[in-house]
Amino acid sequence: MDSSNLASLQEEGSEELLESSSAFSPSNVPPRPATHHSLQKYSPLDRQGFFDKEEDITIPGTNDVFHIYTAGSEGPVVLCLHGGGYSGLSFGLAASKIKEKARVVSMDLRGHGKSSTDNDLDLSIETLCNDVIALIKAMYGDSPPAIILVGHSMGGSVAVHVAAKKAISSIHGLVVVDVVEGTAMASLVHMQKILSSRAQHFPSIEKAIEWSVKGGPLRNVESARLSVPSTVKYDESRNCYTYRTPLEKSERYWKGWYEGLSDKFLSCPVPKLLLLAGTDRLDRSLTIGQMQGKFQMVVVRHTGHAIQEDVPEEFTSLILNFISRNRIGPHGVEIPGIRSWKH
Repeated sequence: MDSSNLASLQEEGSEELLESSSAFSPSNVPPRPATHHSLQKYSPLDRQGFFDKEEDITIPGTNDVFHIYTAGSEGPVVLCLHGGGYSGLSFGLAASKIKEKARVVSMDLRGHGKSSTDNDLDLSIETLCNDVIALIKAMYGDSPPAIILVGHSMGGSVAVHVAAKKAISSIHGLVVVDVVEGTAMASLVHMQKILSSRAQHFPSIEKAIEWSVKGGPLRNVESARLSVPSTVKYDESRNCYTYRTPLEKSERYWKGWYEGLSDKFLSCPVPKLLLLAGTDRLDRSLTIGQMQGKFQMVVVRHTGHAIQEDVPEEFTSLILNFISRNRIGPHGVEIPGIRSWKH
């Protein structure tokens, strides 16, 4: 997370704008028809090669239905929360490896992917936090398994708020991916420009995938082929694809996502891991907290904002090592070279 290019708040499609002012212009999407080779290289991938199944979870007493992707059958649950404008499939490549040692549940947050609610535009931190708690209770009742919350960017803030509420007693770990309060708050003034400067319309899903890696936020073509299709929708009036989530309409909630995040993160009474995509200055609270050993921090090199998509193998290793070192789950997690603990 390089503070010079505001990476800490770069949700779907913002990263390259700050490196090149033309990267988000519509002209970046090639106007010529896609060739057969292009269609093959950027063709969508089915989730079946990564997640075991997908299903809808209806929240009792509401019309809210949250779409989840699951993988694995044993071990603690790694509950993944994506960033703004992404979807649960953002964690697909990592899930295909994590499931060998733990279970994975990756949800489409409100207003994203295949989830459907009474108010998809309400992306307030309170609502998003309550959605996750409601999902956990709907899935597991009063006896949820050991859970590790993993949140990327906006989803990282949601994960912190869920853990801090202490409403789910089985949360045993918290992983926040590439978001720091200080840099995020400083970036808010630029976000509307970033969002409006993105390529807005795509003639095909393949072109949306192609743009996401050539001018957008992703660097891993395979992950883009899996995750990007769920972040766009077909607009019949314009005869093209556009974004599923209108992030520009959520501006009133942005400050709430990140204000006070550092102190709230440090207050969570569980083992904590902060993954950053670059060397970034921690704010005062985090700097003191790190010196006091209150959380583990890892700077992941050679990746963009979406660490879980760009370097899924390294991301998987970091998650499983975190689970193992903190003895999370009924029997720990066996990883070569790391001692396996038991409660």
